[in-house]
Amino acid sequence: MRMALIIFAALLFQPSLHAADRIRISMTGFAGQFMTFPLAQKRGFLREEGFDAEIIRIAAAATRPALTNGDIDYSTGIGGTSINAALSGVPIRVVACFVPVPVLGLVARPEFKTIQSLRGKTVAILIPGGVAHFAARAMLKHGGLDPEKEVKYIASGPPDARYAALTQGLVEAAILGPPLDFEARKQGYNILSRADEVMVLPETGLVAAVKKIQEKPDEIKRVIRAGIKANRYIRANRDGTVQFLTEWLKLNREAAAATYDSVVRVYNEDVGICDKGLRSITEETKKAMKLSRDVPYGEVAELGIFREAQRELNNQPR
Repeated sequence: MRMALIIFAALLFQPSLHAADRIRISMTGFAGQFMTFPLAQKRGFLREEGFDAEIIRIAAAATRPALTNGDIDYSTGIGGTSINAALSGVPIRVVACFVPVPVLGLVARPEFKTIQSLRGKTVAILIPGGVAHFAARAMLKHGGLDPEKEVKYIASGPPDARYAALTQGLVEAAILGPPLDFEARKQGYNILSRADEVMVLPETGLVAAVKKIQEKPDEIKRVIRAGIKANRYIRANRDGTVQFLTEWLKLNREAAAATYDSVVRVYNEDVGICDKGLRSITEETKKAMKLSRDVPYGEVAELGIFREAQRELNNQPR
């Protein structure tokens, strides 16, 4: 009896049997299109998958070294920065997409009512070669302008900085997502085009170091599962997601609801759409980088774990 109690106590106080895995997930900004993992944390989906997760904000340029040296475990921004890094030989890969098209609008000052009226004007983007830059070019081209010759771009930084540049009259237009596009429209600014209507280009998902993929594929799968659960919650629960947005982004109910209605249609974990978009942005980034060597797609993305996670969740009773 005494031996049984000793064994029971030993098992009871072994924290490794029950302790959650600690991981750090980085984001480059807080906006409606980045809520997959913050919501997964709030609703307990990361905890369900066995994680004690910390979600932090770091600059896009700092993501590459942070991933490769282990300061963070995952980043959520895909876009030009991560693709550029992978094409440059940095050992990171895109392993999942959760928003496979940009939730971005081309927002112009009140006096500019058409894309054609932006000829010769300046558009605020995040960085050259990033998602906002690609989105701007696609929307301008779709509107009849030559995006390389007839418009100027200025790297103004994250969404709040681009919004400030627009409202202070420093630029004629800016690439903005919810809720800032909604706020701009309330102030009389014009949304001339929306990126998700003219292109497929992954904006947010999951990026991991090659070392992590090789050594901890099961961990990656569990993180992806948490993200898929969050996406499904977002699509199925408007009221709960709107309430989350009011708390997370410090929005009033009206702005949170407008943000939700703008982004919900593009929350999608379809692997086929993800793959198509990644191939598209990879080719665009190659052109922008003027690469002379042929870089295999496998050096940019590894979606096998994503497919496996989706199959497992699809086979579970709901």
